[in-house]
Amino acid sequence: MKGSPSAVVETLRFYCELFVMTSSITAIDVPPSRRISRELQGADFFDSYEMPLAHGGRSALDIYLKIIAKTPSWVNFLMAIRNRIVAVLGLKNLGHLGSLNQTKETSAYRVGDRVGIFSLLSISDDEIILVDSDKHLDVKVSVCKLAREDRQSVAVTTVVHIHNLLGRIYMLFVAPVHRRIVPATLVRAADGQPDA
Repeated sequence: MKGSPSAVVETLRFYCELFVMTSSITAIDVPPSRRISRELQGADFFDSYEMPLAHGGRSALDIYLKIIAKTPSWVNFLMAIRNRIVAVLGLKNLGHLGSLNQTKETSAYRVGDRVGIFSLLSISDDEIILVDSDKHLDVKVSVCKLAREDRQSVAVTTVVHIHNLLGRIYMLFVAPVHRRIVPATLVRAADGQPDA
């Protein structure tokens, strides 16, 4: 019930968790011990964000699937605008970040499978690497679990190699938006957040 005490408590819990999670998403250096760090040489753009994990037992792929399943609707709106604009420039339509087969089991995913706007390049329990490549740029995204002294966390790292002028122009517009999208999406994925 909308006005019931449990609904009020749930709403308060949501806003408390939102505040805590927003302040706990931090920009970090690319984790040096992870496979994605090998992609840094010659990279034109890279960043990495860390989020604490409430449940450290999940695989990196489980975590990624949860993240993209809770993509904020405004991110998918921006992706739709992006897809219309880049069609004129000859870039491919990526679809929505959160496009995902909700019925597919995590264990059914294999290297090469499409997950959201990316394809799986490698899968391990602690790190997945996703890729999207074309003649303009190569984008690799890592989702990796990190064991800190006092907590478990996840790092989401993006590495971009640009191939030509159109790729450079594209990244001029995308990079600032990307720096907003990743933390916002991580906040939504935090435990207790409602689905978008």
